[in-house]
Amino acid sequence: MNQQTSVVRPGKPYPLGATWDGEGVNFALFSEHAEKVELCLFDSRGRRETMRIELREQTDLVWHCYLPGAQPGLLYGYRVYGPYQPNRGHRFNPNKLLLDPYAKAAVGKLRWSDAHFGYKVGAKQEDLSFDWRDNALAMPKCKVIDPTFDWQGDRAPDTAWKDTLIYEMHVKGFTALHPDIPVPLRGTYSGLASAPAIKHLQSLGVTAVELMPVHCFADDRHLVERGLRNYWGYNSLGFFTPDRRYAATDDPVREFKTMVKTLHRAGLEVILDVVYNHTAEGNHLGPTLSLRGIDNAAYYRLTGANPRFCMDYTGCGNTLNMMQPRVLQMIMDSLRYWVQEMHVDGFRFDLAAALARELHDVDRLGAFFDIIHQDPVLSRVKLIAEPWDLGEGGYQVGNFPVGWTEWNAKYRDALRAYWKGEGGLIGDLAYRLTGSSDLYAHNGRRPYASINFITAHDGYTLQDIVSFQQKHNQANGEKNRDGESNNLSWNCGAEGTTDNLDILALRTRQKRNFLATLFLSQGVPMLLSGDEMGRSQQGNNNAYCQDNEISWLNWNLQPEDEEQLAFVQFMIGLRKAHPIFRRSSFFQDQRLRGKVKNIMWLNPDGLEMGDDEWNLGFARCLGMYLAGDAIGEVDSLGNPVVDDDFLLILNAAAEEIPFTLPGFRSRSRWLTLVDTSFSTGQSDIKRYARGSAYPLQARSLVLLRQPTA
Repeated sequence: MNQQTSVVRPGKPYPLGATWDGEGVNFALFSEHAEKVELCLFDSRGRRETMRIELREQTDLVWHCYLPGAQPGLLYGYRVYGPYQPNRGHRFNPNKLLLDPYAKAAVGKLRWSDAHFGYKVGAKQEDLSFDWRDNALAMPKCKVIDPTFDWQGDRAPDTAWKDTLIYEMHVKGFTALHPDIPVPLRGTYSGLASAPAIKHLQSLGVTAVELMPVHCFADDRHLVERGLRNYWGYNSLGFFTPDRRYAATDDPVREFKTMVKTLHRAGLEVILDVVYNHTAEGNHLGPTLSLRGIDNAAYYRLTGANPRFCMDYTGCGNTLNMMQPRVLQMIMDSLRYWVQEMHVDGFRFDLAAALARELHDVDRLGAFFDIIHQDPVLSRVKLIAEPWDLGEGGYQVGNFPVGWTEWNAKYRDALRAYWKGEGGLIGDLAYRLTGSSDLYAHNGRRPYASINFITAHDGYTLQDIVSFQQKHNQANGEKNRDGESNNLSWNCGAEGTTDNLDILALRTRQKRNFLATLFLSQGVPMLLSGDEMGRSQQGNNNAYCQDNEISWLNWNLQPEDEEQLAFVQFMIGLRKAHPIFRRSSFFQDQRLRGKVKNIMWLNPDGLEMGDDEWNLGFARCLGMYLAGDAIGEVDSLGNPVVDDDFLLILNAAAEEIPFTLPGFRSRSRWLTLVDTSFSTGQSDIKRYARGSAYPLQARSLVLLRQPTA
């Protein structure tokens, strides 16, 4: 701020946050129950408070002022006065410096101490006591930004959903060990935008990167005290602030924008994993860092019987109060900011069912979804739900509205169980291969509503699914009690690393089975970063606190890693080359214009499955025939979409099964494209006559092609 300027003007209640207009900065903060609000200004290092200004203006419960002469780079925070009455839901404590929920940037680290808590830690009364200590020196400070940026005509790739391939990744983990990325850029937004990083993504053929949380977040105190960090980032402190820990420069906002612009030029969309269901302030015994001190009763869901306690649908201690219009506005403003100002292409919503809770029940027509559906900005970007939370009735797979896609956990579980060798699953498998119409067709949605995945950040990597049957989370310091115990994994005969060549060969085949199934299924495939080249977390299925080699990608590839990478590239290329694997509508199981059915399910005799065959408990083999000239769709120009015929045959049994190849077209032969029992998974192209028996090896997948012309 220009120290020669001492006049404080009333300012405006909108926009919320700190907004520089070229002549000064407007500050606006919502608090329904506050009695007084002070704006605290700090020196350039954030160590000394230089000025404290009372916000005397209040409009529609928004406290505001305008500082003429204030400039970008100004550091600030708030102190909010009001009743400290936890039993009534109020936790105001002006001794605590608070972060602006609308801050666009922040500097400094959160250095944990008891001073960050509104009550006396260790007191007999717990949170009913009051703490008088000032925490400002150990708090990050909000920073006023200059929002101008030369986007140089940036244009989003705008990839159609049916053509989308998602790569879920961590900004730091992807680049931290990459030998071709300059050391100062590793682990940063700039590192992700570097030529070596983009080269890998383009060589894979993915169309979108889904970044694990980059909103400003906190390392949990209990982790810091154990020498760990919150690596994943699902512990938000600021919904408008790109986290500084991923910045190679002192301007994370500009660096993030440059990253997005660079990825767009490379044809890659940017999807953010966002956490709007809870914050880092935890339950009633958590710290006072931002929303709790600004207005606990307005921002958080509190229990009706005793508002001292938070409703916890997230397992993280608190849940944002989506019934408060200003809280809903904050989330919508945040989403629009990241689309309009930061140019991101979509969002994956962590524990999205929590956002739909009105009163207690999950309401699929909640205000949150209504507002997004009609919003001219947000309704046009990619929206992905993690369709569950931890509350009663929170598992909502298949129940989100039109316009939304979902992480399909039923796909994950069905594929893991099937390739593990469990019987009686071919009916469920058929649904998952074809876009899960049982989940999504009933309300007008399309196959691409299903985000198909075998692995994600939360759980085993692909390598670990075939190497471990028990979780090995000792490094987390929680006595191996954390993480999911039911992983539907199979170690193929030995737990962890082994020198047994037969077991290693089986693991390699199983990984190819998973990858081939993923890329040949209808819906949108999501590949976990590192699964293309054998990344292992050493059996840790909850590596949320492992900011080290356990989580980071190892770019020192062994020959088997190179082979797996080549197989993934081949499968993605195959999917992209053939529209029959990227349908925009569900199969109808009917003949089109007198031709063969667009899909047929075959038994090992090459005959169409009978109704009684679907329920055979021992069945582990299934054939799926796709007719290329009966797709029944048109392209963007209105021309019919046609392709070759394909036959996908899967065998999860422990023995070879001769599979009779069907003969729906005269004088045609089947050509092999994929056979996961081969050493590379890519078969030599051999021709098989119709009616001949293909030697379908144990625990293998085969894809054959037949020209329609």
